[in-house]
Parts: sequence; structure tokens; C-alpha cells
Amino acid sequence: MKTFILLLTALLLPLNALAERVVSLYGSFSEAWLEAGGTLAGVTDDAVTERGLDLLDAQIIGTNKAPNLELVIALDPDWVILSADIAAQGPAMQVLQGAGIECTAFRVDTWQDYAAMMDVFTQKTGRRDLYEAIIPPMEENISRIIEQAKAQESPKVLLLRAYSGGAKAKGADNLAGVMLRDLGCVNVTDLHPSLLEELSLEAIVTEDPDWIFVSVMGGDEQAALHALNESLGKNPAYQALTAVQEGRVHVLPRDLFHYKPNARWAESYGYLYEVLFETEE
Repeated sequence: MKTFILLLTALLLPLNALAERVVSLYGSFSEAWLEAGGTLAGVTDDAVTERGLDLLDAQIIGTNKAPNLELVIALDPDWVILSADIAAQGPAMQVLQGAGIECTAFRVDTWQDYAAMMDVFTQKTGRRDLYEAIIPPMEENISRIIEQAKAQESPKVLLLRAYSGGAKAKGADNLAGVMLRDLGCVNVTDLHPSLLEELSLEAIVTEDPDWIFVSVMGGDEQAALHALNESLGKNPAYQALTAVQEGRVHVLPRDLFHYKPNARWAESYGYLYEVLFETEE
């Protein structure tokens, strides 16, 4: 069963209690909180380095994997937002709760997760108008794109996550993988689940995907793509794949597929739809 929001505390502020001094330990959620009409007293550095947010007087309180909890506590927040996907934030939450600070950890892997988080956020900010302005139109656009995709032939795809050490195949455990599934694509990892553990070129060659999508992680995109080329791209068997031969290897933009797209989820779906079904041969 899909859990839209993971609440890791029994000390949640009541939803009708406005949160005014908020600290966010994840850049994506910092952006979403601002989208919900909130302000921030403290953020991790990825809010600036990855999201490029205009944070006014918000204090940088370390990184999302190593937040400075002394600084967080010193800011005297009435709510701290954390990510359930970052292992280091579990212990951080325990420390903050021990100091009497209200905390909530969210997991956002799909647009529905984002919508559920924004439901909470806009209740905390008292800006339900912003929920109505963002979520229903986004849902309508995504539903329309998915319906259009149903009328298309289902392409076979390989989704790779590239990093400085090489690459891994990804399935619906990745936000791009979820979107590809929603658009009717057949992911090679669905046919060969072992690819999720070990990148087998033999299995990839057997399935010969129509499209190869690459999502880049880490701070150095060029280094990650170079490592992918060294570990996979130079192999003659890889070069012989139909997707490679016909120029259907596509590096996904980081702002729409590596980072959480937040209010731009429909744009992410539209981007994939255009690449898959509207790209001229």
C-alpha cells in the first residue's frame, strides 16, 4: 500500500495550528513550504545550491545529511520539516524531539505524495487558496497526459541513474521510473528485476529497449556521464542497441527528474510525453 506521507512523530502540531518559525532540513521541502505560502527561519544548504531559493534572512544550518542541530535548536522553531528518505535525519529527529521541538518527516516519491504534503503545508500556513491554485490544475494536467499516453504504443525503456562511480538501473523506486510507468512504458527492470541489483548488459541487449533515459545524481554531471560512458557506453554491445543506434538515449534534466519537481510535476510528465511520443524519427 502506498503511504503518501510518513509521519514519524506523535507530537505533530494540530493541523489547524499555524506554523510560523519553521526549519526545513531538505531543500525540496523548503521550496514546497515556500510554495505553500510559508517562511523559513533555517534551511540546509541544498535549498540554495540545488534549488536556488531566495531565502531572505533564513539561516543555513548545515547539509541535509549533516544538519547542525545546535543551530536548529537555537532558532527556537515551532516546526521542523525532515525527509524520511535521508537516513541521517531519523536520529536528528530524535534529538530535536528530545529538545521538545515538533517534527514531521515526509516521503515524496510521486505527485500524489507531493499533493498530500501540500495539503498539510497549506493547513499549517493557512493558505488553502494556494493548495487550490496548485494541486487541482496539476492533477488535471497529469491525468490528461496519462490519458493521451494510453492511446500510444507502449515503448520499452531502460532507466539508468548515473553517478561518479558508474550507473545503476532504476525502476518504479525512482520518480522518473514512476512517471514512465504511468505513461505506459515497459521498463526493462520489470522484465529482469535482477538488473536493480546488478547492471547486466546481457539482459539489456536481450530486451533491446526503444529508449534509454539517464538520470544524473551527484554534484558533477559531467563526471557522472563520463563514468557511465567508461563503464557502459564504450562497450560494443551497448553501442549496438537500437536506442543508441537511433539516437534515443536521453539525459533527463535534473530540475525535473533528479530533484523533486514540486509544483512542476505536470511539467515533468509533459516532458517525458513529448520525448516518447512526439519526437520526430
